[in-house]
Amino acid sequence: MKDKGGEVIYVGKSAALKNRVSQYFGAGAKNAKTRRMVSMVYDFDYILCDTEMEALALENSKIKQFSPKYNIKLKDDKSYPYIKVTKEDYPRLVMTRKRDADGGVYFGPYSNSATVRSIIRTVSRTVGLPVCKKVFPRDIGKERPCIYSQIGRCAAPCTGRLSKEAYAELVKSACVILRGDISEEKKRLTELMDSAAEELNYELAAKYRDRISALTALYAKQKVVSSPDTNVDAVGVYSDDAVTVFSFFFIRSGMIFDTDSYEFTGGHIGGDEITSFISSVYESRMPPKQILVSDLLPDEEAGLLTAHLSNLYGKRVEVRTVKRGKNRALCEMAAENAAYKAKLFKETDEKSTKILAKLASTLALEVVPERIEAYDISNFGDENITAGMIVLNNAAFSKQDYRIFKIKETEHEDDYASMREVITRRIKNTTEKQSKAYPVLPDLILLDGGRTHVSTVRETLDQLGVDVPVFGMVKDDKHKTRALCDDENEVDIINDKTLFTFIYRIQEEVHRFAVSRMSQAKRKTLKTSSLEKIKGVGPSKAKLLLSSFGSLSAIKKATAEELSAVKGINAETAENIFEYFNGEKK
Repeated sequence: MKDKGGEVIYVGKSAALKNRVSQYFGAGAKNAKTRRMVSMVYDFDYILCDTEMEALALENSKIKQFSPKYNIKLKDDKSYPYIKVTKEDYPRLVMTRKRDADGGVYFGPYSNSATVRSIIRTVSRTVGLPVCKKVFPRDIGKERPCIYSQIGRCAAPCTGRLSKEAYAELVKSACVILRGDISEEKKRLTELMDSAAEELNYELAAKYRDRISALTALYAKQKVVSSPDTNVDAVGVYSDDAVTVFSFFFIRSGMIFDTDSYEFTGGHIGGDEITSFISSVYESRMPPKQILVSDLLPDEEAGLLTAHLSNLYGKRVEVRTVKRGKNRALCEMAAENAAYKAKLFKETDEKSTKILAKLASTLALEVVPERIEAYDISNFGDENITAGMIVLNNAAFSKQDYRIFKIKETEHEDDYASMREVITRRIKNTTEKQSKAYPVLPDLILLDGGRTHVSTVRETLDQLGVDVPVFGMVKDDKHKTRALCDDENEVDIINDKTLFTFIYRIQEEVHRFAVSRMSQAKRKTLKTSSLEKIKGVGPSKAKLLLSSFGSLSAIKKATAEELSAVKGINAETAENIFEYFNGEKK
């Protein structure tokens, strides 16, 4: 379906196209989302397919191609994290967002990076794999084993006492656990422990016993929801006039191994839209043999999904709605989780709507600001001048949209010139470059500054031909938020607790972000330390000197003779170092 400008605003499929279109344009009751969509439709195209499965595949590809406004869809930048077992002599567990044909073994994807880091840490600790950054066999014997070896959390391959074959066994155990076969791994370890005890190798038997205990503890931490042989995904769907939520439970060996959820506004959805969305999720997430879906999905749509995913992955993937039996509880649990998340979503959305409406009223804005951008300049003298941009979408901090600008054109400490440069670059990223990182202009710009800052940015926006409201966040003598201002007037917000708290959080967050990134840039210059400015001293020699003397202060106090006594530092370099810090050769 297309609007008057020819833009595709909705893509759908149907076995009976006439019936489907009649639902949209007939006189029957429709939710708010459908009414809005229908009011926008000016024309539509259709493509005939031989099968419903072919139609589903085409629908998915068209949604990706056009990103229609009224289709529920995954964000284009949704990139799931995986756990990768690297292909090396001594493999490591690492997090990655790309699946490359590099010989590595991939597990996942998982819902977020925090989950991945937690799993890597827990599994490594359970089987005894190192979590440090050492690379083996290169780093074997170079340093003493760390405390993790002493407390039994690492098998310490760095000592050289762990054979390559023994290390491979640890990796094998980790892979078994990551596949969800915890009970099978416990059985295998128990057999190895008994065998070691039979051969009177009690030290080895004790190691297997400890690994079994760690595995049992890991198992106990997970929520057991079914029998140990259950490996399924359970999908719960909740949909009402305001919001739709999909809740995914990834169940391995009877435990909830990971969860994920997606919320969409816009009212009730039908079985075909549920089919389309679940299909899009599993185009980027490897499915198990069975996917259970709550009964909002019609049986015929479940059959269609089964055929599509089986064809996509070249193996049998069964999608079914569960109306009775032991797996019914899994679907009910996922559906209850979706309903609860919908409740929280609506509560949060209601609070967000109220605070944004209050902000719009206070500042006399023409529209309620859905996207707010706040800016702060941070510098360390004339060096490392940076500007932080934070973004709020519907009153919530959207950290994936935060950006840092390194000031390029302003050579000296000038907040106004820096702000002018930043705003110009940011606006042009949308209006001229059409950058995906800056897809839309903000509805409101907030500045950590006063009237002159606002005036500077307003002039810049006028020159760019862009009309966006701009206000400054004014601080008192104690550096605390007290008011909002334009280039002429101030609005006191200190007596409005809700609005004050909202603006205060924005001002603190943009300041924190700008300062932290400026500090990172400064630390990078300090890492190239003053030592590396000296003729004959590079990164390796700087590290060698710091290792030998213990600190930069000790190096500054050292004589040329003491400096040249360090292996790898010749007399000429030693003289250069002494002269640099003391101003004369000696």
